[in-house]
Amino acid sequence: MSMNTQGRPTDVGEAETSYRPKTFTGNRGLDMEEPLIFEFGHFDTMGVDLDEPEDFAPELGSHARAAELELPGLAEPEAMRHYVRLSRNNYAIDSGLYPLGSCTMKHNPRLNEKMARLPGFGDIHPLQPLSTVQGAVELIDDLARWLMVSTGTSAVAMSPKAGAHGELCGMMAIKAAHKAADRNPTMVLVPESAHGTNPATAALLGYKVVSIDAKDDGTVDLASVKATIAEHAGNVAAIMLTNPNTCGLFEREIIEIADAVHAADAYFYCDGANFNAIVGKARPGDLGVDAMHINLHKTFSTPHGGGGPGSGPVVLSERLAPFAPLPFIRKTDDGPVLVETEADTIEGEQPFGRMTAFHGQMGMFVRALAYMMSHGSDGLKQASEDAVLNANYVRVGLQDLMSLPFGERPCMHEVLFDDSFLKDTGVTTLDFAKAMIDEGYHPMTMYFPLVVHGAMLIEPTESESRAALDLFIATMRDLVMSAQRKETDRFSGAPYLAPRRRLDETTAARKPVLKWTPPAPAEVTPAAAE
Repeated sequence: MSMNTQGRPTDVGEAETSYRPKTFTGNRGLDMEEPLIFEFGHFDTMGVDLDEPEDFAPELGSHARAAELELPGLAEPEAMRHYVRLSRNNYAIDSGLYPLGSCTMKHNPRLNEKMARLPGFGDIHPLQPLSTVQGAVELIDDLARWLMVSTGTSAVAMSPKAGAHGELCGMMAIKAAHKAADRNPTMVLVPESAHGTNPATAALLGYKVVSIDAKDDGTVDLASVKATIAEHAGNVAAIMLTNPNTCGLFEREIIEIADAVHAADAYFYCDGANFNAIVGKARPGDLGVDAMHINLHKTFSTPHGGGGPGSGPVVLSERLAPFAPLPFIRKTDDGPVLVETEADTIEGEQPFGRMTAFHGQMGMFVRALAYMMSHGSDGLKQASEDAVLNANYVRVGLQDLMSLPFGERPCMHEVLFDDSFLKDTGVTTLDFAKAMIDEGYHPMTMYFPLVVHGAMLIEPTESESRAALDLFIATMRDLVMSAQRKETDRFSGAPYLAPRRRLDETTAARKPVLKWTPPAPAEVTPAAAE
């Protein structure tokens, strides 16, 4: 069977394909070429023997399949090799440093995985009677306590599944609080450097989004916040602000911003995507934050994305605590009680509703608590310090060659460069990032945040050793000097050593090929037959 070419790049010129760099690191990219399983599997065989079913009366009616399923059959070694080879074609935190900024690709300790698979955690069902899952309820309650203590807040909603879901939860609690006070403000302030989900969340809830300018140093302009609040007096519901912000900087005027927002009877929602930079160092509740989501799958272990579900609990201030959504856990003298319906609420509890069918993602709860307990409060604080130290180590190691848009001030857990160091080299930001793949590194976050032209956002995380950082810095320096020597062949067609060359990513995103179809039979010409 011929190889399928759907979604693959067209041939490139000889001048481009002839360039085969000797890489600085000695890495040779990802080395295995693996076809689609449909391209080498056999539709008339399978790797296991199944008995013919006895006669039965199908109950699918018109929904019954009319044609063969056409799943390829593989022998067991073939199936194993296929998926192992595919795994080798995927860059992962277990294979190398993952410098994506604002994504927190930290090591996931295997202890956490072992705990998440314990009987009673890994095999429970959300519809089990509560009497059979008291251990799980207690674990959720214990994790909630850790989160409230570390953030200096009064309540936490555990059910949101990830960051954006948590944003929605926090803003719905804010909307419920305004409604309970017989207020209906219509505007939400969002800094121009915010994550894109912030304005999207506010708009989804019917709010008008008002952008807040950044100062030249990359932080939110307090004067702009105050002026906007004054301009829309009585009509501001909240501010949605990330701290540390997406430029990798701590908002030094955060308390003054919170005071201005609270003076206007509005609430402070903090995007907690970067909480891993300040755990054990600063408590958001002490800074005036009313609601903040926490990416358990980032801050407390599993890498962003994680190959599975995430978890985005939302901590709430005393003012917002009554509006936490269902289900939630109530502390009683007899232990924690899971409150699942409004009929079970008591005076003072005003849940705004329910975010999701069940309490949350149990596997992530277990991983996060295992991470917290194994580190302890002092270990969590050190992890934050090491994350900031590593990012600044990268900053200092590259600042003489790469350009820092906000000067050489210390950063937090991630360092932001722009592309001005590539000016007049003939190498673009995308070219530079693609060349990193040939050196064995996943590219950093590019073109984000949007407030910086050609942004390159690097977050090494606390997981990386000094040796790993030294090699990364040396590799980046080699790439920069190569670009400034105008060795454009190294960049213009990169990656050269990956299983796939540079793809048309825009077309792939807008016109994805989601179904494999067999290629047309090749025509045999008389000349070829001879």
